[in-house]
Order: sequence, then C-alpha cells, then structure tokens
Amino acid sequence: MPDVAQITVAPERAAQLTRLIRATGTETRTTVSPLSGADVATIPVSTDQDVLDAFAAARVAQLTWARTSLRRRKKALLRLHDLVLKHQDELLDLVQLESGKARAHAFDEVLHTALTGRYYGRRLARILGPHRRGGVYPGLTSVRQHQRPKGVVGLITPWNYPLSMALVDGLAAVAAGNAVVHKPDSQAPLTALAIIELMHRAGFPKDLWQVVSGAGSVIGSAIIANADYICFTGSTATGKRIAAQCSERLIGCSLELGGKNPMIVLPGADVEKAVEGTVTAAFSSAGQLCVSIERIYVHESIYPRYRDALAERLSHLAYGANADWEVEMGTLVSPAQLATIEKHVADALDHGATLVSGGRARPDIAPWFHEPTVLEDVPPAALCFAEETFGPLVSLYPYRSVGEAVQAANSTVYGLNASVWGPTRRARKVAERLRAGTVNVNEGFAATFGSIGAPMGGMKESGTGRRQGAEGLLRFTETQSIGVQRLMPVSGPAFLSRRTFGSLLTVGLGLLRRLTTRA
Repeated sequence: MPDVAQITVAPERAAQLTRLIRATGTETRTTVSPLSGADVATIPVSTDQDVLDAFAAARVAQLTWARTSLRRRKKALLRLHDLVLKHQDELLDLVQLESGKARAHAFDEVLHTALTGRYYGRRLARILGPHRRGGVYPGLTSVRQHQRPKGVVGLITPWNYPLSMALVDGLAAVAAGNAVVHKPDSQAPLTALAIIELMHRAGFPKDLWQVVSGAGSVIGSAIIANADYICFTGSTATGKRIAAQCSERLIGCSLELGGKNPMIVLPGADVEKAVEGTVTAAFSSAGQLCVSIERIYVHESIYPRYRDALAERLSHLAYGANADWEVEMGTLVSPAQLATIEKHVADALDHGATLVSGGRARPDIAPWFHEPTVLEDVPPAALCFAEETFGPLVSLYPYRSVGEAVQAANSTVYGLNASVWGPTRRARKVAERLRAGTVNVNEGFAATFGSIGAPMGGMKESGTGRRQGAEGLLRFTETQSIGVQRLMPVSGPAFLSRRTFGSLLTVGLGLLRRLTTRA
C-alpha cells in the first residue's frame, strides 16, 4: 500500500502549475505538507499591480465569454466533469499533500467537483432562461426575465477543501457568464491550480480565470476593492470584515462561514448506525469541515449505550497520513489547528468535563495529528461549548425531551448544518424545527452536501447566500426584466379619459378576481 513518501509532487510539475499564478515580483513563499512537515513547493507572491492586471485581463475575457452561447458553456462544463474523473489520481495526491486528509475524504472533493460540472452543464439553459413572465395586460404586455452576469467575481477560498471549494463556486460564476479573479489559500494553491489547468483543457478561455497569490490581508483587500461580486468561504470574523468592505462599494457577496453544528439522536434511533454516522459526520477531514458535527444531543434512554459504542468504535479507527483508501481519518493541517484543539480539550477538562475517548496529539502518525476526541459533562464556561473548534472534537449531552434537544441545538449564533438520527418520519419533523441552512436525517452532512440541486449555506452568523442549485448560479447574475407593450400604452387608449379607463380597470380586476377564485 502506498505510504506518505509516495505522495509528492515533482518540482518541475509544481513549477508548471505555479506559472498559472499572475505574479511579477521576486517574493516567494514555501508551502509545507501536513502529512510529513516537508516542503512542497515554492509559490510566487503577487503584488497589488498583479491584482489590477488580473482584473484588467479578466474584464476583457469576460466581455467575450458573456456572449458565448449556453451550448458552448455546457460542453465545457461536461468536458470538465470527464477530465476531473480521468485525472483524479493526481488531484487526490495534491489534496492529500496540501490538506492532510484521508484519501477517501479527498475523493469526496473529486466527486463534488465532477457532480457540480455535470449539474450546471445539464441545467444551464433551464436556470438562466430567458423566462416569460406575466404582463400587466395579458396579450398586450409581454415580459421576459433575463439573467445578466455580474462581471468579474472575486473568489477567496479556504485550505480545508482545496479542490471543491476552489472550484464549485467559481465554476457556477463562469457558467453564468462571469470571469473570476481567485485567491486560493496560501496552504493549498497547487490543488486549485491543477483544476484550473483542467478547465483550460475543457475549453474555458485561459484569461477567464485569473489566479493571484499572497496574504489575505493584502491580496484579499485588493480583490474586494476591484470585484463586482465577492464569494468567500472561511471564518465568521473574516466574513464580517468582507461584508463591511463590500457594503462600502454596494456590491453583493456570498459568505459561507463558521458553524457549531449539532446532532440530535432521538429515542428509537438505531444506535449502531448513529455511531457509524457520527464517525463520518464529526471526523471526516479530521473535523476540519464547515458542516462537521461538534455537538451531539442523545436521549437519556440510550445515552450510555451510544457513548460507550462510540468510544469503542473510535478505539478501532484507522489513522494514517498516506494514500491508503482504508484510512478513516487523516491529520490536521497546521500547528495552529493542533494548538486550537489542544487548547479546547485542556480548557474543557479544567472546567470539569470528562474525557470519553482520545484527547492526545499523535506526532508518531503525522506532525500535527490529533486523535478523534469525545468529551462529556462540558459546562457552558468551557471554550468548546460554544466556540467552533474546527477539529476532531465532539461533546456529548444527554437530554430528556425532544423540545429540550431542539432548544439546545438552536442555542447558538451559528446555523450552518445539523443532523437528526431516528425513525424517519419523526426525525424529519424535528429537522424542520432546527435553525440551520442544511439538516440531514440519518446522515451527517453528505445528503445535502452531495445533492448539487439542493442549495447549501448558513443562517445567522454562518453566512449569507447559497451555493449549489439554481440559487448557486443565480447569485452571480443580475436580473433584468424587458417588457414589450403592444397596441395601447399601459396608461390606456387616448380616446378614453383617465377616469373612464380607471373605472373599466376596476370592473375588469373584479371579474378576474372572481374568475381566479373559482378556478
């Protein structure tokens, strides 16, 4: 079975990819792999002028692309679907190399990316229209609704899902007729560059998707200052700053931000299935997933059995920092992420929490690996009670009534994702009471995350806007209505007085009201 030493990128291949970055200065930085702590690649850093040049080139490309037929865009999207699947081995290596996640979890990104290309390729014309709308006078007024591209979209993406988050939002943007100026996270640029290279092969114009590199505080601000729309995935604190900057320019933004996502296990739930679901829901990508579960509410009648079964299951979890498809959890991405989970665990224990499972860093597996950790008796004073950990840490809470569990699940500033386990009909009713943008019944997050036709995004401080579905495409457009009036003006024929015409309209509206009521 391949081991960590075999997950590498050749220097010449890294150099080939980094040439896609618009960077004319001499400054560089070096990325490090969480699998081993070894250097991965030397990345050029863009200047402010590079950002301006990127926008200038993107605007020229966008004018031509906006006139490109939906049929041609569809073909490019479907070709990209095929290329992603064909070249998945390199993509999987790069995802693992830059994020440290298990190979099976890296494959989730390949799948998500391919499905997105197929979804928008098959539905582009249906979503973008144009669509007929009812006119003020049937037969005399015709109205068509058109969706016009925003222009150039600024895309700022995170390290935790370096493939799918680098592409799925921007792909919807270009499908809608926009160009993109993209700043991938400094930890994981090669994965983003590899998928952009495949976009060129699929038929998307090269200047349509510009890539810049550098610190978010510098490059990110320059992108916001020049874009027509911003799409950001990251922390709530950063998202608030971006929203404020966008409001100053009166441009729109979509923000997928933090979460402290709850799971409710109902009485009558299959405990073994709920435990297996917890492993995926809480520890995929080592818990470094915006929709990952961090709070679990279990009915008191099954709480001891669930807790003990979860601890037993985790004691046999397959760890690794390699290309073995059977590994069930990879590593954290950086020393900072490891420090956060160690801080949250130590703080909770200091406040009286009880350790159920895990609790230790494991540098013998990877430099920043931490065991999947389960706590109980976590008091409100503990940091991990309300703060997002973004790591393999969950807290268990017994409850007596479902109303109590729903109230506890909703008692957060966040509202990104939630999960309910139990008999389907009852679980669905509980799901409808939760204040989260996505809720999964007898699943952790994949039922909604993997259903590209279902909009995905947050309520409350978990963000604004939605990716996926028609909403994920339409957010990158401006709605334009074009009305055509025939035979007489809306104000009425010239041979009638305004008063007479008003009286006729009043009678007509009354008749229409009665006819539509009967229908």
